[in-house]
Amino acid sequence: MQVIKILVVDDHDLMRTGLVRILNDIDEFSVLGEADSGEQAIRLSRELNPDVVLMDVKMPGIGGVESTKRILAQNESIKIIAVTSCEDDIYPSRLLQAGAFAYLTKRADPAEVIKAIKIVVSGKPYFSQEIAQQLALKNTNLVNQFDSPFEHLSERELQIAMMIVRGEKAPEIAEKLNISAKTINSYRYRIFEKFNITNDVELVHFAIKHKAFDIDTLE
Repeated sequence: MQVIKILVVDDHDLMRTGLVRILNDIDEFSVLGEADSGEQAIRLSRELNPDVVLMDVKMPGIGGVESTKRILAQNESIKIIAVTSCEDDIYPSRLLQAGAFAYLTKRADPAEVIKAIKIVVSGKPYFSQEIAQQLALKNTNLVNQFDSPFEHLSERELQIAMMIVRGEKAPEIAEKLNISAKTINSYRYRIFEKFNITNDVELVHFAIKHKAFDIDTLE
């Protein structure tokens, strides 16, 4: 029997512990480790070489999109299953572009999580029904009616906007992304200009208004 090696990534202890408990009850699964940040996920993926990474989409720090890119740059054979708490946001298409192989909502029951892992290991993608419906909508002529302003940010702009909304300051963001604080501020003002806002507080309200971020992730 092939044992599927799994890394669980989520910044919420309760969610992460629950997933680990569920997966460890399955004979053909082996949870190699847990991570509470994208940075830790990248390091553990390199050290543990899992078959599957259950990747929380919205986390402090570099977040799920950038983590997915960096993990797959290290080892493209790893299957990333993105997990989100909100299906009506901007992230499904971003994660797919980054190389995620499957997308689940946190409302998925244990049977669906187990099913998704087995399907991606077999080499096939998997999407929860809610995510599949959203992606289908984006491919219709109706998409412009539901378009989010955040869809028009570049990958780096979106990443920095996420970190600003979560309360991170320019020097902290610069250190995590390995670029200068001056460059971070240049991106910051470019984002403000695109959204016709003037400060970080307005960016937070703008993000909540357009459902770009879960309120829970701002805590």
